[in-house]
Amino acid sequence: MRPVVLFDLDNTLLDRQLALVDWAASFRSHYGLRQQDESWLVNLLAERAVPEHFEVVRARFRLSEPADVLWGRYCTGMAAAVSCPPGVLAGLEELKAVGWRIGVATNGAADIQWAKLRATGIADRADAVCVSEEAGVRKPEPALFFEAVRRCGGLRDGDRAWMVGDSAVNDIGGGQAAGLRTVWVDRGTTWPETLPEPDHQVPDARTAIELLKSLGPRRSET
Repeated sequence: MRPVVLFDLDNTLLDRQLALVDWAASFRSHYGLRQQDESWLVNLLAERAVPEHFEVVRARFRLSEPADVLWGRYCTGMAAAVSCPPGVLAGLEELKAVGWRIGVATNGAADIQWAKLRATGIADRADAVCVSEEAGVRKPEPALFFEAVRRCGGLRDGDRAWMVGDSAVNDIGGGQAAGLRTVWVDRGTTWPETLPEPDHQVPDARTAIELLKSLGPRRSET
């Protein structure tokens, strides 16, 4: 048996919010903006960032650079600011060594997500990556999870697929709808009582990896 585990990227394998704060501080300093402008940028891009956001940024701050240039600088800056904990990177290698296939299933624009995947080294450790913009569908739609599993080689008799992520709706709810077992990375928050519970709840990605290692390929279906 060769089970598949799909990991969410932002705020699961890496801390996007921390990187966003660092990027916004750098952007404010570069353009001589005010402290409140930095907070505005973080709020604007907190949930997700797309190229169209930088049309808004350009207009608000009356910047001369085209929006696509600003977007490119954002991608480069976020890739430089973000990191994946060494223990998580090592854990991905450990999972592969004991027979797991590893996929990344992430919502977002392809250029920024791939920039982060490559900069952190996650891309080198994943068997497959499925970015919503490339797939043409977003989590929590089951089709995104099906495509991610397909890119990992699909499932044969006895194989099981898991989803690990921090979003109760996008990752856990979407994974459940696609028939996957789920591990919720809670980051110190409480599970919403109105939603079906995940199979497991952990504080961070490294703990999720240890859980999956303890199951092992032959026990992942239990």
